[in-house]
Amino acid sequence: MDSSDTDTDLDLVRRTKLGERHTFDMLVVRHQRMLAQVISRYVKSPQQIEDVTQEAFIKAYRGIMSFRGESKFSTWLYRIGVNAALSFLAAERSRIPLYEPSINPNTNEPIIPQIVDNESPDRLLATQQIGETVSNVLEKLPEELRIAITLREIDGLSYEEIAKVMDCPVGTVRSRIFRARESISKVLRPKLEMFRDKRW
Repeated sequence: MDSSDTDTDLDLVRRTKLGERHTFDMLVVRHQRMLAQVISRYVKSPQQIEDVTQEAFIKAYRGIMSFRGESKFSTWLYRIGVNAALSFLAAERSRIPLYEPSINPNTNEPIIPQIVDNESPDRLLATQQIGETVSNVLEKLPEELRIAITLREIDGLSYEEIAKVMDCPVGTVRSRIFRARESISKVLRPKLEMFRDKRW
């Protein structure tokens, strides 16, 4: 029987740390499907999913010496995958212009989209600013808070499922999500009050 079928993740990690690079390739084969599924929750393009997955494995290999075995390797890798996906989304947002009009092929002039009654420019701006504020706060949260709130609010996992992923008690998960929500609310509340005071 192939040793890759019988070696545990911890065995392969230990051998990778000793310089047996091919054992990390075994870990890649073993976990690449799981990691791609995690990243696909944030990134939609198949090519981008593949790129971010590869980037996550590169980060895992470079940081393998920091893995102390206090949690499952799959949990550690899951965290790296989520962070890689969030970093990718943040980079994408910074490259996308706020508004790029389409060009009318007949007149070669920009096409100005019509705004429906319930989507005034002020409302659209408010929605955009609120979204950017939440994203900025998420990026600045400590890793354990960012992952917990992301798994809850974006992935829709239960507290029990998050506890398994993060390898911690359910009570700790609840505390982390509460602290993350408090951090977001603290920054978001003044903006919401400002927009509420405006007349639409």
